[in-house]
Amino acid sequence: MTKSKKPEFRPNDFVVYPAHGVGRIISIEEQQIAGIQLELFVISFEKDKMTLRVPTHKALDIGMRALSAPDVVTKALDTLKGKAKVKRAMWSRRAQEYEQKINSGDLLGRRRVGRR
Repeated sequence: MTKSKKPEFRPNDFVVYPAHGVGRIISIEEQQIAGIQLELFVISFEKDKMTLRVPTHKALDIGMRALSAPDVVTKALDTLKGKAKVKRAMWSRRAQEYEQKINSGDLLGRRRVGRR
């Protein structure tokens, strides 16, 4: 198992989890799963009445991030208001790329979505 950089999230911090939205870290706990001791963020999503446990060492890899600053949100909204770029790819390829972008957690799309 490779160790990723551990994020600096604390209990009561609000975070964005791709595909689920904004949640609040309730606690950080340790659990033994399949014989491995894991440290987990316990995240509550009030809107969906859902609790999610995310291994702390995988949080950044899956796109979990802190809330964005107002200037970053403004840039993202400006991008959304702009003219759409027409891609000449098959609809299934475009749909796959869009899903990868949504799941990346990157508000401005700075991470490059690679091909498989």
